[in-house]
Amino acid sequence: MERRTIGAAALEVGAVGLGCMPMSWAYSASRQDGEQSLRAVHTALDHGTTLLDTADMYGPFTNELLLGRVLKERRGDAFVATKCGLLVGEQHIVANGRPGYVKRACDASLRRLQTDTIDLYQLHRVDPEVPIEETWGAMAELVAAGKVRALGLSAVGARGNRRTGARMHDETIRHLGRAQQVFPVSCVQAELSVWSPEALDELVPWCTGHGVGFLAAMPLGNGFLTGTLTPGGGFEPDDLRARHPRFTAEMMAANQPIVAGLRRIAQRYEGATAAQVALAWTLAQAPGVVPVPGAKSSRWTAENAAAAALRLSDADLAEIAELPPVRGSWD
Repeated sequence: MERRTIGAAALEVGAVGLGCMPMSWAYSASRQDGEQSLRAVHTALDHGTTLLDTADMYGPFTNELLLGRVLKERRGDAFVATKCGLLVGEQHIVANGRPGYVKRACDASLRRLQTDTIDLYQLHRVDPEVPIEETWGAMAELVAAGKVRALGLSAVGARGNRRTGARMHDETIRHLGRAQQVFPVSCVQAELSVWSPEALDELVPWCTGHGVGFLAAMPLGNGFLTGTLTPGGGFEPDDLRARHPRFTAEMMAANQPIVAGLRRIAQRYEGATAAQVALAWTLAQAPGVVPVPGAKSSRWTAENAAAAALRLSDADLAEIAELPPVRGSWD
């Protein structure tokens, strides 16, 4: 099974990770099944997936508790990545980068995950009220204490200020430069997929140039690129896609040519699927990129892991580059 190295800490992980968020957060609560999710994680590990990505806010807390049940038995098989820095309220989410909170959050995550060390501890969001140097310094102290092996920054949801012409990841890159002065950044996590390639403009090149790994969040477009979603099928009110501008019935229908293109390429490879082509495209973007697709069933974790063996040709990649750009109801 192919391995990839994450950043300056030279941490090895499988070529495809597992995003555990859908097991207990942001997607339809009625479809959450703890036992099914446990089987899915075990299947992922059995198929060579080592990176398990979670966060204390998922649930909140229940996602880490679920993974802790697996890690109690199979800690040696897993590379554990979790996040801190976001607090979930009744109707809101707020950032908290205060050093004292970060340290308490780490100790709590260690207990829930049933492990002595977190392989990759990520700052979920930068707190606008706390200089990143203070937050990052506290996280560096966790490395010195042996509680954490490496540090990462999550830029999921990053947006530029369109009124000033700022690009999507300008602010993230500024934060990265400041954090690097305090302690090495081992990886950045941000959205990257066939229908959201913006990170390739500046963020992935920055990571490559600085020896920083890149975790590609949502590489399957929140499920759209799998080709398993039906336009107009609807989502439960608690599903994040129910409010996403790309998941209206109109836009899902309009974006079907993207899925059709991935399926067309998949037909050239025995047993391949559109989802595997989408993941293979992500892997082809740079040596330090590790896609982290979300999944909550063994069927999908096995399929996603197998994508690491799919090598797209230059012609395939060129064909994907010519697919129509994604549309959303806010465009």
